[in-house]
Amino acid sequence: MTVSMRRAALTVLALATSFASLSSSFDGSQEPYPSTYTVPVSAPVLLRDGTILVGNGTRLEHADILLQNGKVAAIGSHLAVPAGVDVITITGKTVTPGIIDIHSHLGVYPSPATDGNDDGNEATAPSTAQVWAEHSVWPQDPGFETALEGGVTTLEILPGSANLIGGRSVVLKNVAASTVQAMKFPGARQGLKMACGENPKRVYGHGRNTAPSTRMGNMAGYRAQWVEAKAYLAEWKRYREDVAAGGERAAKAHEPKRDLRLDTLASVLNGEIDVQMHCYRADEMAQAIDLSQEFGYTIAAFHHAVEAYKIADRLADHHICAAMWADWWGFKMEANDGIQENIALVDLAPHSCAIVHSDSEEGVQRLNQEAAKAMARGKAMGLNISPEHAIQWVTQNPAKALKIDDRVGTLEVGKMADVVVWSGDPFSVYSVTERIYIDGALQFDRAHPTQTPRSDFMLGQISTTGVTP
Repeated sequence: MTVSMRRAALTVLALATSFASLSSSFDGSQEPYPSTYTVPVSAPVLLRDGTILVGNGTRLEHADILLQNGKVAAIGSHLAVPAGVDVITITGKTVTPGIIDIHSHLGVYPSPATDGNDDGNEATAPSTAQVWAEHSVWPQDPGFETALEGGVTTLEILPGSANLIGGRSVVLKNVAASTVQAMKFPGARQGLKMACGENPKRVYGHGRNTAPSTRMGNMAGYRAQWVEAKAYLAEWKRYREDVAAGGERAAKAHEPKRDLRLDTLASVLNGEIDVQMHCYRADEMAQAIDLSQEFGYTIAAFHHAVEAYKIADRLADHHICAAMWADWWGFKMEANDGIQENIALVDLAPHSCAIVHSDSEEGVQRLNQEAAKAMARGKAMGLNISPEHAIQWVTQNPAKALKIDDRVGTLEVGKMADVVVWSGDPFSVYSVTERIYIDGALQFDRAHPTQTPRSDFMLGQISTTGVTP
């Protein structure tokens, strides 16, 4: 082999290696900030003789569930008790999957609320797709503990809604940890936070003399971003083809400049990241669906979606979930046509995906009660929504929207043992969580509060009553 041929071969190898490094950020095969979460070692537990709401519409009475090696090992009536298993009788109590909040800002807007902790919105440009929410999450936020007490075992942490494109979300296990990596749900996909309506045009259109300032400016802004991302993908595709061709073509190939913002958008176009979109009005949701079809990406869910009831059938046809509040309404113009029957009506559409979310450090503590309010409004209009069905709004359906329903969201053999034991009907205001397991490990025990893991921030804190909180 001549010197020139050897140099050409080395050039091709270097170019291929460089592209492989970039493409790994698109296909998720090499996560730059990997999860370090590990399943805690815990003794097996058999919860005996309770009511189990499986999370898929099934209700089991006087049933048992065995948690072993971090998984649901068995579920049914009169299960045999393996040696070494701790048996806990839960007669009269209810067991559900761990609650999943698909829309949370815990950690990025932590308590105490101060300017120094205000890390949820990178409000410096209409598109900040390059930022990742996990790089703002403060694991010591005491909100994680209060959310856990409300039965929340998994959360999607999103950037705020100041921007048309706000950045990447992260899915977390609700466990005490000193780093966000130790909370990251292993293998969970990131989402892309987008926002339509009033927020982006208010942030950029008034006082800054920058676009967008109207809803048509919003749409034009999205389209410009996706056009740029498609060109970016095409540029890297040509480069890869040149490298693969070898010889003189490879030697003359020029590596495109890496762009972190466009990396994110390219990952969305490649189907590796789904869009989680803040959107209130039905007409804007319909336009966002058209936009996604124009550029070929997937919207997993519309968040807040106070007018989802107007297009429930269309959302179902496009396999898009609606993540909603039970009764938030009227606090700005785009929320003016919200109704308390929204969740029940969306749920009524065939093959729909209704979700109850929080978007609140307070609401996340009682998502079960938010779902109960939606059940009550459905009943008032003649819809009899059972507890075993409604529990899907905070378990299976958000798991589907996050594409983690193969691991959580329902209590089935082989899935993660994220389990909540309630003192009674979880949709009663008189019921509270008693025991909460994440991957089979007891993370909250109301009867023994000193055994509950605490964040460093809360250690040593004294409440106004003089009792350690």
